[in-house]
Amino acid sequence: MSLAHVYTRALAGVNAPQVTVEVHLSNGLPSLSIVGLPEAAVKESKDRVRSAIMNSGFEFPNRRLTINLAPADLPKDGGRFDLPIALGILAASDQIDKNKLQDYEFIGELSLSGSLQMITGVLPSVIKAHQLQRNTIIPKANTDEARIVKQATIYPAKHLLEVTQHLATGNTLYPLELSDQQVTLPEYTADMSEVRGQTQAKRALEIAAAGQHSLIFIGPPGTGKSMLAERLATIMPPMTETEALETAAVSSLSMQKTDFNNAYIRKFRSPHHTASSVALVGGGSNPRPGEISLAHNGVLFLDELPEFDRRVLDSLREPLETGTIMISRAARQVEFPANVQLIAAMNPCPCGYLGDSRHACTDTPDQIQRYRGRITGPFLDRIDMFINVPRIKVHEQSDETGEDSDTIRHRVMLARQTQLDRAGVTNAKLKPAAMNASCSLSSKDKHLLLTAIEQLGLSSRAHDRILRVARTIADLEKSKNIQTNHVTEAINYRRYP
Repeated sequence: MSLAHVYTRALAGVNAPQVTVEVHLSNGLPSLSIVGLPEAAVKESKDRVRSAIMNSGFEFPNRRLTINLAPADLPKDGGRFDLPIALGILAASDQIDKNKLQDYEFIGELSLSGSLQMITGVLPSVIKAHQLQRNTIIPKANTDEARIVKQATIYPAKHLLEVTQHLATGNTLYPLELSDQQVTLPEYTADMSEVRGQTQAKRALEIAAAGQHSLIFIGPPGTGKSMLAERLATIMPPMTETEALETAAVSSLSMQKTDFNNAYIRKFRSPHHTASSVALVGGGSNPRPGEISLAHNGVLFLDELPEFDRRVLDSLREPLETGTIMISRAARQVEFPANVQLIAAMNPCPCGYLGDSRHACTDTPDQIQRYRGRITGPFLDRIDMFINVPRIKVHEQSDETGEDSDTIRHRVMLARQTQLDRAGVTNAKLKPAAMNASCSLSSKDKHLLLTAIEQLGLSSRAHDRILRVARTIADLEKSKNIQTNHVTEAINYRRYP
């Protein structure tokens, strides 16, 4: 029977469900039909595949060809199915041995000459194939990205002929040797020692990095808010192998170059304030990740926070709580990871100079109220820390450099490890049961916290966030229990001016 099966993978968010390409060669008028919910790019593959097969020196069958991409209810998009379709046609027509196809998964787009082109989303496919202990043949152009998956057996290929020769001889393509790769700490171009003054802001940034707390800097223009935010990633612990794979898998969907050398650097994403909700949280007819997913396990920095559309900011509320974003469309649902550390910066008023020692504010109280009212209460309620960044006079700035990022990162890593050993998550992600166990207060401190909640008019969610920040401060000081000074400092960080 002229029937061949070839394994490949589709894309559904960061997942890569298996697709079996079934090719049936039968008698009848010459034709080629593709079934199995193919999108336009997949339907066009028949012309690319025909030319690639003929230009590679093979014979294209002059018979009726039926290609089924199973499962039939899974949408298939892109040129990633070209290579498995071409191999299925060659196997069904007995030009290559169909039995040699079973141990491999094939992914790649073919040019008319038969060469393999770079594709998007190769990393999730390699990860899934490795979990099933299958070898993967991918385009040579995707080698650096696929190299991140340690111990996986990956064969890069440049041309369809190389793939067919390898299937015939078994020694044409050579697998990537990844077992001896050594992970080095990322090197950053920025450093905390470059920030002069702003002791309180740097202290708050260290607490935020240690506990993965969200933070908003508030201050006049030119006081160093953006500069501080850009250095948050330099004091955060390096990513683990699991985190690096998750982050690289999301980047792979957007054709952002990721290789072994930069895979462990935490992402820093800073979208412009004109970004739409789709750009920020993801979407589209064929859902793609947004900025909050591209910053997964890293930093999402929103500069000029009140200038963002109100609906755009409100769309972040749920993913900030859950760490995931679900994109729902009529045909399917796609889930993207969104475990980010949110840092934002804003001016205290439209002109930016409210409370500035050098400039007088020109805004009326109504203008200031409308400006701050662009940020909704439910969004602000999900922020852990509000930090005032005042202007420092030039003659008050010290010429001495402060602590560098390496020194601060060492303390952050110790505090972060304490949290993981105690509860398995960072303090910002503590669930109620774990928080009750690790954030107990004395009766005096309980009264202090409840009084502050009452006077500041805060919610129960804010109460819990103050407790989590206090727990992080205690961890940085290597204190087993939360002390009064920890609670007081955490309360001060909760004051929204």
